[in-house]
Amino acid sequence: MNPALRTGLILCFAVAAAAAMNLQLGAVNLPFTAVLQGLQSGHENYFIVHELRLPRLLLALIVGASLALAGVLVQGVIRNPLASPDLLGVSQGASLAAVILIALYPEVSSLWLPVVSLLGALGAALILWLLCGRHASPIKIAITGVALAAFYASAIDFVMLTRPQNLNDALLWLTGSLWGRSWEQLWLVLPAVALMPLAVGLCQRLNLNNLGDDYATTLGSAVPQTRFMALALAVGLTAASVAVCGPIGFIGLMAPHLARRLVGGRHQRLIPVAMLTGALLLLLADLATRIIKPPIELPAGIMTAILGGPYFIYLLKKVR
Repeated sequence: MNPALRTGLILCFAVAAAAAMNLQLGAVNLPFTAVLQGLQSGHENYFIVHELRLPRLLLALIVGASLALAGVLVQGVIRNPLASPDLLGVSQGASLAAVILIALYPEVSSLWLPVVSLLGALGAALILWLLCGRHASPIKIAITGVALAAFYASAIDFVMLTRPQNLNDALLWLTGSLWGRSWEQLWLVLPAVALMPLAVGLCQRLNLNNLGDDYATTLGSAVPQTRFMALALAVGLTAASVAVCGPIGFIGLMAPHLARRLVGGRHQRLIPVAMLTGALLLLLADLATRIIKPPIELPAGIMTAILGGPYFIYLLKKVR
């Protein structure tokens, strides 16, 4: 069997096993038979399984895969192994919009939070595009994104310090969490699924871009167009994920690297394996935060940061 195919099958099995555990374990542990029965309307476990755990499970799958795919696209465009979706400032733009809504308009329904966050993410992407232009070099995009992210982070701190009344709600959102998410939030993130096939269609172009702009142009690849399309898809995937779950860090950095170590850098293999890896990482992180000390739940973003921080230090030492 092809090694890449074998790796993909193993990851699919691991994702399925983690998904089953996410449906079974939590503040109330259920046997697998009770989970199957809880999917039926009218059963005593219907609310726990169908209304609480199932949409949360599907969100973890979609968001984890989306962030991992966005990380692959950003690393492919920037051509820097330390790049991640956070480099574009989109996550910070969404966070700033959410914090402003929470701090200044606490009476507004929480159902508006994903919409406002999505607008903030798209606004941050628009500002990045206006400052860099369509034909900007990867290094200019990276530097501009870092500068904008730092500005948005400072603005978040300013809003939180001047409006401390709703500080706890803002901090909870900023850590990134799947807690309390339901079917309403799942519908909002479904458009990200439609972007995934478009990213797969860029595989060959991204492979050529890894050779450098001159070689890619010689081989017939439109480098500026490919760069723009890849970053636009990365922005869309990141914006949809952050708008629903908050800024869950390090998935977009870790998953592409782990996938690259498993199947290499060819994007036809890298993208699906990275998406499976991202989904698995977020499933395991969410599961760990639920079973460490039930019924208390920690945000999933804390767990991914605990895993991602040491891995980022490892990358800094390894990559010269």
